[in-house]
Amino acid sequence: MQKPKTITPEDIKEERIYAQWGLTDDEYAYICNGILHRLPNYTETGLYSGMWSEHCSYKNSKPVLRKFWSDGSRVIQGPGEGAGVLDIGDGQAVVFKAESHNHPSYVEPYEGAATGVGGIIRDIFSMGAKPVASLDSLRFGELTNPKNRFLLDKVVAGIAGYGNCIGVPTVGGEISFDPCYDGNPLVNVMCVGLMDQVDIEAGRASGVGNAIIYVGAKTGRDGINGATFASSQFSSEEESDRSAVQVGDPFMEKLLVDACLEVTHQHKDALVGIQDMGAAGLVSSSAEMADKANSGVDLNLDLVPQREIGMTPYEIMLSESQERMLLCVKAGHENEILEVFEKHHLDAVVIGHVNGDNQYRLFHNGETVCDIPTSSLVNDVPEYTHEVIQPDRLKNVAEANIPQIDDLNDMVKTIIAKPTIASKESVYRQYDCRVQANTVVQPGSDSGVIRVRGTNKSLAMTTDANGRYIYLNPKLGGQIAVAEAARNIVASGATPIGITDCLNFGNPDDADSYYEMDQSVEGISKACEKFDTPVIAGNVSLYNETDNEAIYPTPMIGMVGLIEDNQFITKSDIKESGELVYVIGDTNNDFAGSEIQKHLEETIYGQIHFDLETEYANQQLILKLIHAHLVESVHDVSEGGLITALLESLFGQNLGLSGQLDLDSAQLFSETQSRYVVSISPADQDAFEEMTGQSAHLIGRTNDSHQIDLALNDGNYVDDVATLKSIWKDGLSCQMKLKA
Repeated sequence: MQKPKTITPEDIKEERIYAQWGLTDDEYAYICNGILHRLPNYTETGLYSGMWSEHCSYKNSKPVLRKFWSDGSRVIQGPGEGAGVLDIGDGQAVVFKAESHNHPSYVEPYEGAATGVGGIIRDIFSMGAKPVASLDSLRFGELTNPKNRFLLDKVVAGIAGYGNCIGVPTVGGEISFDPCYDGNPLVNVMCVGLMDQVDIEAGRASGVGNAIIYVGAKTGRDGINGATFASSQFSSEEESDRSAVQVGDPFMEKLLVDACLEVTHQHKDALVGIQDMGAAGLVSSSAEMADKANSGVDLNLDLVPQREIGMTPYEIMLSESQERMLLCVKAGHENEILEVFEKHHLDAVVIGHVNGDNQYRLFHNGETVCDIPTSSLVNDVPEYTHEVIQPDRLKNVAEANIPQIDDLNDMVKTIIAKPTIASKESVYRQYDCRVQANTVVQPGSDSGVIRVRGTNKSLAMTTDANGRYIYLNPKLGGQIAVAEAARNIVASGATPIGITDCLNFGNPDDADSYYEMDQSVEGISKACEKFDTPVIAGNVSLYNETDNEAIYPTPMIGMVGLIEDNQFITKSDIKESGELVYVIGDTNNDFAGSEIQKHLEETIYGQIHFDLETEYANQQLILKLIHAHLVESVHDVSEGGLITALLESLFGQNLGLSGQLDLDSAQLFSETQSRYVVSISPADQDAFEEMTGQSAHLIGRTNDSHQIDLALNDGNYVDDVATLKSIWKDGLSCQMKLKA
């Protein structure tokens, strides 16, 4: 938005222009009377609007975020920097974080998703780490709606287009579909990096006279004040604001990765701090870097590289043009750093210096266009507390009905063809998962696995979320979100070591939405402490609603696990005929929020059951079995229930299975937590059963018949595995081919 020359501070007040940028009347009055003791000008008002947005300030969510458990013996850097850092031994560290790009991806799905990937990658290498893997977590409305098919297609293309070009493998992710996401899809992206601990950097601008250096792409008018855009809800009657969506260039970002890593590794004596320009652009990076060091900055905006003519200070500071970084460099070392970026054919310009009076000053065309306390942009943001009130819908909740199944074979085929349950191969085959040549386990198993070069260790990683469970019971649902991520990690042979999150919720001013956020965070924190997986990074995405209709509360959990010895890497596919197949954990009538409940009743309701101690015990049992070499495959049981997990385990090698289960037909679809499907060699049966005791229930034995034949309490289930695999494999792609 170009500044009209006639707009004065008085005009801003009288016409309430500040309100168009997301500032409330009280916030504006506080800026005028409590901070500046004068009216802010156009540029200053814009800076406050961006920095005081929910997306940047977390003003509604800070009281909730303080509930997170962020301790742990491995934590080197917790929340507060570009990404979290955990010790993985041998002087090395894993760095990871997740970010949301929900609003931009609805408006402009390709660029919204692509720039989400670019942004999270910058968070990783700004810490001094090399990005080694990315994952995603996606939510869309039902694919019967052509708009949702378009969004899925373009979002996946955006993730693939950026990630494949920049050379970071996409090794995992998850996708679900539900009508509540029709007007507000979720696009969450996680990136994982590796580094030597001595190379850790921080986003600080300290030392009076030290240089502030702008590097990377030129600044344009794309994404101006996108932080404010991301802190508002949609209306179906309003035209989408595409100008608030950034445009990315992965090839430039690859140059930026290489140049910044060269600086952080080879020029540490010259570098004071580094941070990417993400939400709120140049103002966010510069103000946050200065505030962390209790300093201020003087910036000359005439020196900022610009790709468009006549940009105003407001536009320059709040542009969210991609592929840009900000560095603080020791005085006298400027040329040393500039030469590195020149070698990589990137713009690099000294645009200002650190000052000693803690003021944030901007100069443009020879005039001072901003002169405000630096801390006022970062620390003086009002913090809002909300009363935690349980919604009436969560009181006196009845049990879910047990599904009535008339034709078991038909129901199995129906459920495994659902887009949420069906194979996601049509999506992840678009991603380059092998680039960098470190991928040990590719998408399709429970977790992606990346080897740590020069060691016998690997990292397992996953993303998980289930908004249905959290909608029905926020606290238990929050525990389940962490537990399911941990099950995926454990099933891969890894010990869970930490999480990042994306907290996707509706309007915090709505009592139900705030309750859901507050209670789910309590649940997440409790589970994290139990599993020793501290929350080391994350983001908050609120106002995910259209026409005052919120999405399901959907906190996404991104988890990393450590495999201390690569001999323990485990996959989900049953390998051979003749293996014995067990389910670890008891199966109960848990249908609240399940896929079969949604299918049969077209709604979700009922009580959620979950026991954290049982979950932890079964996870420890699985790790013990893996370390004793007593299992050949492990697969967690999640959406779709036991039958889905069992079939997925058989599909890899097209194996048949014959056996029996002390279950009724409906219980095949129960989504009871804390369960795994495992296969073992018959030679290990005695040792296995001695270790597992009553926790393991024998299902049967694999064979080459290509048939699944299960005796159940209420009859037999027999079907052709090849037919089932075809239905499961084509379920998502068939939905994408529906005609409008």
